[in-house]
Amino acid sequence: MSIKRKRRFHAEVATSSLSDIMFFLLLFFLIISTLANPNVIKMTLPKAKANEKTNKQYISLSVTENKKFYIDKQAVTFEDLEATLMSKMNTEKDQTVIVRIPFNLQVQDLVDVLQIGVKNNLKFVIATSPK
Repeated sequence: MSIKRKRRFHAEVATSSLSDIMFFLLLFFLIISTLANPNVIKMTLPKAKANEKTNKQYISLSVTENKKFYIDKQAVTFEDLEATLMSKMNTEKDQTVIVRIPFNLQVQDLVDVLQIGVKNNLKFVIATSPK
Protein backbone atom coordinates (compact mmCIF):
# COMPACT_ATOMS: atom_id res chain seq x y z
CA MET A 1 0.00 0.00 0.00
CA SER A 2 1.47 3.38 -1.01
CA ILE A 3 1.13 6.42 1.20
CA LYS A 4 0.28 9.67 -0.49
CA ARG A 5 1.38 12.94 0.91
CA LYS A 6 -1.18 15.66 1.21
CA ARG A 7 1.34 18.44 0.90
CA ARG A 8 1.15 20.26 -2.37
CA PHE A 9 3.47 22.94 -3.58
CA HIS A 10 1.62 26.26 -3.84
CA ALA A 11 3.24 28.97 -5.95
CA GLU A 12 3.27 32.35 -4.23
CA VAL A 13 4.33 35.82 -5.21
CA ALA A 14 5.75 37.82 -2.34
CA THR A 15 4.01 41.18 -2.47
CA SER A 16 5.13 42.59 0.86
CA SER A 17 8.02 44.52 -0.68
CA LEU A 18 5.98 45.95 -3.57
CA SER A 19 4.54 48.72 -1.42
CA ASP A 20 8.06 49.76 -0.35
CA ILE A 21 9.25 49.81 -3.95
CA MET A 22 6.25 51.89 -5.06
CA PHE A 23 6.83 54.34 -2.21
CA PHE A 24 10.50 54.82 -3.16
CA LEU A 25 9.58 55.28 -6.83
CA LEU A 26 6.99 57.88 -5.91
CA LEU A 27 9.52 59.78 -3.80
CA PHE A 28 12.13 59.57 -6.54
CA PHE A 29 9.82 61.02 -9.20
CA LEU A 30 8.54 63.76 -6.88
CA ILE A 31 12.08 64.87 -6.08
CA ILE A 32 13.18 64.75 -9.72
CA SER A 33 10.13 66.69 -10.90
CA THR A 34 10.86 69.54 -8.48
CA LEU A 35 14.49 69.67 -9.58
CA ALA A 36 13.65 69.75 -13.29
CA ASN A 37 12.84 73.46 -13.31
CA PRO A 38 13.60 75.42 -16.48
CA ASN A 39 14.37 78.55 -14.44
CA VAL A 40 17.70 77.65 -12.98
CA ILE A 41 18.65 81.30 -12.67
CA LYS A 42 16.78 82.50 -9.58
CA MET A 43 15.29 85.97 -9.76
CA THR A 44 12.23 87.82 -8.54
CA LEU A 45 10.01 88.55 -11.52
CA PRO A 46 7.56 91.44 -11.73
CA LYS A 47 4.03 90.65 -10.58
CA ALA A 48 0.94 90.68 -12.81
CA LYS A 49 -2.75 89.95 -12.26
CA ALA A 50 -3.20 87.92 -15.46
CA ASN A 51 -0.61 85.33 -16.45
CA GLU A 52 -0.74 83.19 -19.56
CA LYS A 53 1.31 80.08 -20.20
CA THR A 54 2.76 79.23 -23.57
CA ASN A 55 3.09 75.78 -25.09
CA LYS A 56 5.14 76.98 -28.04
CA GLN A 57 8.86 76.51 -28.30
CA TYR A 58 10.66 79.45 -26.83
CA ILE A 59 14.09 80.84 -26.15
CA SER A 60 14.70 81.95 -22.58
CA LEU A 61 16.57 85.25 -22.13
CA SER A 62 17.40 85.92 -18.47
CA VAL A 63 18.92 89.08 -17.06
CA THR A 64 20.23 88.98 -13.48
CA GLU A 65 20.31 91.87 -11.02
CA ASN A 66 24.00 92.51 -11.78
CA LYS A 67 23.21 92.72 -15.53
CA LYS A 68 24.50 89.32 -16.62
CA PHE A 69 22.69 87.90 -19.65
CA TYR A 70 21.82 84.23 -20.17
CA ILE A 71 20.27 82.63 -23.25
CA ASP A 72 18.91 79.18 -22.41
CA LYS A 73 21.18 79.00 -19.32
CA GLN A 74 24.32 79.98 -21.27
CA ALA A 75 26.11 83.16 -20.26
CA VAL A 76 26.35 85.81 -23.01
CA THR A 77 27.73 89.33 -23.00
CA PHE A 78 25.45 92.18 -24.03
CA GLU A 79 27.55 92.80 -27.14
CA ASP A 80 27.05 89.18 -28.29
CA LEU A 81 23.39 89.05 -27.29
CA GLU A 82 21.96 90.00 -30.68
CA ALA A 83 24.17 87.60 -32.65
CA THR A 84 23.45 84.71 -30.31
CA LEU A 85 19.70 85.37 -30.44
CA MET A 86 19.71 85.49 -34.23
CA SER A 87 21.67 82.24 -34.47
CA LYS A 88 19.16 80.54 -32.16
CA MET A 89 16.24 81.97 -34.16
CA ASN A 90 17.64 80.61 -37.43
CA THR A 91 17.00 77.06 -36.26
CA GLU A 92 13.27 77.68 -35.62
CA LYS A 93 11.49 80.48 -37.44
CA ASP A 94 8.36 80.71 -35.26
CA GLN A 95 9.92 80.99 -31.81
CA THR A 96 9.17 83.40 -29.02
CA VAL A 97 11.82 84.94 -26.77
CA ILE A 98 10.73 84.99 -23.13
CA VAL A 99 12.52 87.77 -21.25
CA ARG A 100 13.03 87.10 -17.55
CA ILE A 101 14.16 90.30 -15.90
CA PRO A 102 14.07 91.19 -12.18
CA PHE A 103 11.44 93.69 -11.07
CA ASN A 104 13.99 96.02 -9.47
CA LEU A 105 16.15 96.53 -12.57
CA GLN A 106 15.92 99.85 -14.37
CA VAL A 107 13.49 100.31 -17.23
CA GLN A 108 16.37 101.30 -19.50
CA ASP A 109 17.87 97.82 -19.15
CA LEU A 110 14.59 96.29 -20.33
CA VAL A 111 14.35 98.76 -23.20
CA ASP A 112 17.91 97.92 -24.32
CA VAL A 113 16.97 94.24 -24.54
CA LEU A 114 13.62 94.91 -26.25
CA GLN A 115 15.27 97.13 -28.89
CA ILE A 116 17.12 94.06 -30.14
CA GLY A 117 13.76 92.40 -30.75
CA VAL A 118 12.31 95.43 -32.51
CA LYS A 119 15.39 95.81 -34.70
CA ASN A 120 15.28 92.14 -35.80
CA ASN A 121 11.47 91.75 -35.84
CA LEU A 122 11.41 89.13 -33.05
CA LYS A 123 8.53 88.19 -30.74
CA PHE A 124 9.42 89.12 -27.16
CA VAL A 125 7.32 88.28 -24.10
CA ILE A 126 8.10 89.44 -20.57
CA ALA A 127 7.81 86.73 -17.90
CA THR A 128 5.91 87.62 -14.74
CA SER A 129 4.92 85.85 -11.54
CA PRO A 130 1.33 85.73 -10.27
CA LYS A 131 0.21 88.36 -7.76
